[in-house]
Amino acid sequence: MEKIWLILPGLLLLIGGGEWLVRGASRLASLLGVPPVVIGLSVVAFGTSAPELAVSVLSAYRGQPDIAVGNVVGSNIVNILLILGLSAVVAPLAVSVRLIKIEVPMMIGTALLFFALAYDGKLTRLDGGVLVGIFAAYLVWMARTARSETLLEEELEEAGAIPRNGWTYLKLTGLIVAGLAGLVLGSEWLIQGAVAAARAFGVSELVIGLTVVAVGTSLPELATSVIASMRGERDISVGNVVGSNIFNILSVLGFSSLVAPDGMTVAPAVLRFDALVMIAVSLACFPVFFNGFQIKRWEGALFVGYYLAYTIYLVLYSSHHDALDEYTLAMGYFVLPLTGIALVLTLIFAWNRQYLKPRRLRRKQLETNRNR
Repeated sequence: MEKIWLILPGLLLLIGGGEWLVRGASRLASLLGVPPVVIGLSVVAFGTSAPELAVSVLSAYRGQPDIAVGNVVGSNIVNILLILGLSAVVAPLAVSVRLIKIEVPMMIGTALLFFALAYDGKLTRLDGGVLVGIFAAYLVWMARTARSETLLEEELEEAGAIPRNGWTYLKLTGLIVAGLAGLVLGSEWLIQGAVAAARAFGVSELVIGLTVVAVGTSLPELATSVIASMRGERDISVGNVVGSNIFNILSVLGFSSLVAPDGMTVAPAVLRFDALVMIAVSLACFPVFFNGFQIKRWEGALFVGYYLAYTIYLVLYSSHHDALDEYTLAMGYFVLPLTGIALVLTLIFAWNRQYLKPRRLRRKQLETNRNR
């Protein structure tokens, strides 16, 4: 409990680091002619996932697979439900077509791949090699496709207003490095106090990994995405979350499996519940993002509400509370099925509005022209 004093400076470092990272990354994107969504998916996403990488790799090497796996699975759930939710509550988030066509399906695919590889209860070094190999191919592909992306007119104007010289590039690179350092150090200070307090109350390492460590290592994403949303850099905000989730599965779990002496065991509780929640929230992104290419405030509030519900379940489960059975029944038989139906209907209505309705109007226009 003596490390509680680290919480306040940790929060200040996170806020400052997020501000520096977003400012440096967005301006560097404009100078280099790279759209912010690509910067969000790469530099910002990978940078803010540095705490997950450090914590999981170190935990795997020390023989604490529950913290390593729980950190990644929990962080991916936190990223979508809590971070995207809070960012959307601050300001509705615009979603690029690229994310819906490429990165969201890849995020869903990596979640399913993790479940398939871990289904036998272990991530071997071979599994880690597969994940790292896919990650390397993804980086090469992203580097190539970034050149074909085009900037919007306002982004071109911003790029023209920034002086192009060596000092500018050095200053922006320094901002990004300082931002990443602040995010990593700030999250580390918060984690130290939080983990010590959680263990003092007798909470298991898996639950610590899924909650305290997951939220702690996701604080850089939270700070960056919320600040990006407030600054109007909404492509960075959404791209940061989606890119971080891809990075967490492919890179963090991949390298953690490689450094673990005998691979990493995956607890049955993760496969029975938490991994399925991660897959479900990843799938939920598709209809939400596709519906008007925007995450609305009420959808963000719904995401945050579901994260609170998930956290309540973990607390009840870890404490073996008497209300666990009733809570599970209520969620399993009422809340989740109704949400699933609502998401399917949202996807159908969005598909009709985006594709079917315009096609019908074009067909009707053609028939009218023929009749004339």
